[in-house]
Amino acid sequence: MRFFLPFIPALAAGLIGVASAITHDEHFIPDAILRVTEETRKQSCVPEKDILVVNGTSPGPALRFTEGQTVWIRVYNDIAHQNLTMHWHGLTMATAPFSDGTPQASQWPIPPFHFFDYELYVPIGFAGTYFYHSHVGLQAISATGPLIIEDKDEPPYHYDDDLIVLVQDVFPDTDEFIEHALLAVPMNYERAQEMVLINGKGGGIVSSNGSRCDDELSVIDVEPGKTYRVRLIGGTGLSFDIMAIEGHETLQVIEAEGAYTDKFATHFMQVSPGQRFSFLIDTLKKPEKQYYYIQLESREFGPLTRSFAVLNYGPPHTDDSDPVYPPASDPITLPPTDSYWLEYSLRPYNNSAHPAASHNALDFPTAAEVTRRVNITSHLDIPGGGLLYTINGQTWNEGLVHEPYLVSLYKDGGSNWPSMERALQHDGLDPVTYAFPADIGEVIEIVVQGTGSAGGGTETHPWHAHGAHYWDLGSGEGVYNREENEARWRSSIGHPIRRDTTNLFMYGGKSPNGTLSAWRAWRLRIDHPGVWMIHCHLLPHMVWGMNTAWVMGNQTEVLSLIDRPGVEGYLDFGGSVVGNETHPPEVVEYFPLSDWEDGTVGNEQP
Repeated sequence: MRFFLPFIPALAAGLIGVASAITHDEHFIPDAILRVTEETRKQSCVPEKDILVVNGTSPGPALRFTEGQTVWIRVYNDIAHQNLTMHWHGLTMATAPFSDGTPQASQWPIPPFHFFDYELYVPIGFAGTYFYHSHVGLQAISATGPLIIEDKDEPPYHYDDDLIVLVQDVFPDTDEFIEHALLAVPMNYERAQEMVLINGKGGGIVSSNGSRCDDELSVIDVEPGKTYRVRLIGGTGLSFDIMAIEGHETLQVIEAEGAYTDKFATHFMQVSPGQRFSFLIDTLKKPEKQYYYIQLESREFGPLTRSFAVLNYGPPHTDDSDPVYPPASDPITLPPTDSYWLEYSLRPYNNSAHPAASHNALDFPTAAEVTRRVNITSHLDIPGGGLLYTINGQTWNEGLVHEPYLVSLYKDGGSNWPSMERALQHDGLDPVTYAFPADIGEVIEIVVQGTGSAGGGTETHPWHAHGAHYWDLGSGEGVYNREENEARWRSSIGHPIRRDTTNLFMYGGKSPNGTLSAWRAWRLRIDHPGVWMIHCHLLPHMVWGMNTAWVMGNQTEVLSLIDRPGVEGYLDFGGSVVGNETHPPEVVEYFPLSDWEDGTVGNEQP
C-alpha cells in the first residue's frame, strides 16, 4: 500500500523524463464524465433564464473517489459560444501540471464542442470535502458540484453516514449579462443574489424586495439516533452565509478544507465562497415531528436572503413524495457575522492510531524558519465610475495575458521568467510579468492586507490559494503585527491548521481611502514547482482583478514537470490534448496507476 505523501514533488521528481503522450481512443474509459451544457431553467422563484448545468443538473453530480487513487475525469464543453475549464477546488496539488483548470495561468480553456481529460492523483492523507467548478468568468455560479475524497481506512471519527449540503447563489440575470455589466464603465450592476440554494433548491426571503418565496425545498433523509457527518460546501459566488439546524444545537466541527481537526463544538456554521467544513450531528432519538428545518441567511453583501432545507425523519423522500415548503415563521434566530468564529480555535487532528488523518499536523513552519514576507495589499479603485481591484498596485484578470503562464514559460524556454530581483523591490510582485516568483525551499509568510476603497468602504474577502495548502495564522483589524500574533499562539496549546480558503473581514465596513484596515496571515512552505493562483473567491471581485499568479520553482524545476515532446499538445489553444467527435486527445499520463483500485466513483445528486 502506498502511504500518504507529505510532499508531492517527491512523486513528481520520480516521473521526470518518463512522461509520454498517449492517445485516449475508444478503448479508454474515464473514471467520471462531466458534460457542461447551457439550458433554460427556473431556479427557486427566479424566472427562467439560461444557466450552465453539469450532466443536466445544477449542482452537478457528486463525485466520490478514495485517497490513493489515480483518476481521469473527462470534461465536455457542450456550450456553443463559451470556453470552459474545470477546477478541482482544494485539490490543486493532486492535479497534473496542466489540469488545475485555471485559464491563462496553468492551461488553455476547453473550446466549444471539445473535451479535456483531467488527471488527478490524491495521496493518502488528503481525504476530505472538496468541490469542482468552472474557472472561466462567472460560470462557477452554476457549473459546480461536490467532490468527496473518501478515507482509504477507517476515518478518525465515527459516523453512520455522510450528508452533502452545497450552497449556491441564484442571480436574476445570466452570467454573461452580469459580467458585461460588471466590467462596464461606469459599472452598472448593483443586484445581489436573489436566493441561496441548498442542494439546488431554496425558498424563503428574496433579497431584492424582501418578498416571500414559497418554492420547493431540498429534503435530506435521516434516521433517529444516528450520527451523521455533514459536508458543508460554500459553492456561492457572492454571499457569505450563516446556517443552523432546528432542534440540533450541537454541531461538532471535524474538518476544514480537507484537513481533519480536533472536535470543536458550535451551534451555527459560517461559510463563505470556496470554504468547506465537515461537522457531526447526532439525530434525535425521539423526534417530535417529521421535518426539522435547516435555516440559512446571507450576510455581508446586499440585502438579507433567507433560505431553507429540511431534515426528514419520516419515510425516505422520493420524486413521488409531497414537496416541502418554507415555514410560516422562522424557527431559528441566527446571529450576525462573527469575525472571530473559529479564529485561533481549530487545531489539526493528531493521533498515531490514524496517521493518514494526522497528515496535516505535520511540519508546521515556525517563525524562525520564515525566509521572507510577502504582502498582498488589495485596493478597490473607481476609475471613471468602473470598478477595479489592484494588488500591490497591479490588477490581474483573464484578459491581462495573451496565453497561460505555464504555456508561455514552456514556449519561450524561460526567457521571460519572473524576476526575483524585481519582485523583492515590489513586495513580492514582479511588475513586468505580473507574477509572484518563489523558490523551492522557501518558507514564506503571506500577509493579505485590506485597505479602505476609493469610496471609503471595506468588504469581506474569502482568499483562496491554489497549490499547497497554507497554515492559517489568524486575522485581525488594522495592520499585521507578527510579534503580537506569535505571542497569541504561544499562549495557547497547539499550532494552526492548514487551509485553502480563509476570510479577510470587513469589520466596521468603513476605512479612509488606502488606509490599511484588516489582515489575514498565512505561512507556506514552497515545495511544489508550478504555476498557481491566489485570489479572492468572490466571483465579481475576480472579474474586477482581485487575483494573483505565482510561479514557484526555477526554470529547470518547472519546465521539467513534463518533458518534450509529450508537452507539445498542451501548448496551443485547441491543441492535440483536447478531443472532439473526430479526434481523440493525445495526453500525458503524469501520475502512476494506483497501487490498488478499489475506490468508487459516485454519481449521487446532492
